[in-house]
Amino acid sequence: MNWKKGLTVATLLICLGVAGVILKAYMDGRFASVEALQEYIRGFGALAPLLLIVIQALQVIVPVLPGFLGCAAGAALFGSVGGFWCNYIGICAGSILAFLLAKKYGVRLVEALFPKEQYEKYSGWAAGSRSYIAFLFLGMALPLFPDDFFCYFSGLTKMKADRFAAIILLGKPWCILAYSVAFAAI
Repeated sequence: MNWKKGLTVATLLICLGVAGVILKAYMDGRFASVEALQEYIRGFGALAPLLLIVIQALQVIVPVLPGFLGCAAGAALFGSVGGFWCNYIGICAGSILAFLLAKKYGVRLVEALFPKEQYEKYSGWAAGSRSYIAFLFLGMALPLFPDDFFCYFSGLTKMKADRFAAIILLGKPWCILAYSVAFAAI
């Protein structure tokens, strides 16, 4: 089985498992209120924040869901501070893994995950741009930036992993903090 099929099967199995758990919780009335949901999540103990961290990492690696949904869930379930840390750790880990996957598997992986036009739009510009690093840092700090794409895309550039990790670790907290505070207030 090739890596693409394996990743698809693993993602599908994880999604089906999570969907099954969510459906059962819904049928049991666990989503009747935010308080009921929080109580349900607390029942998972130390695994609850770890689950959110893994989900946030996966949502970057398998770019299907927008990251702000996980940020909203984290803030609602764990408060602005707890949600922030779970989201920050998960998103940073996923971002760095996406970068490393693109470094290892190249353009074919990026074109398989994203529209070819999106890749072509930025590839010529980034290759000759001196401002790509500043653009990337600013984008990572701002909400609604297509982070997942740029994590993979950056892996195709000459950027070193330690520089990318620094951009993620220093740029991502601002966006995640904004989401955490905004969604905890709801």
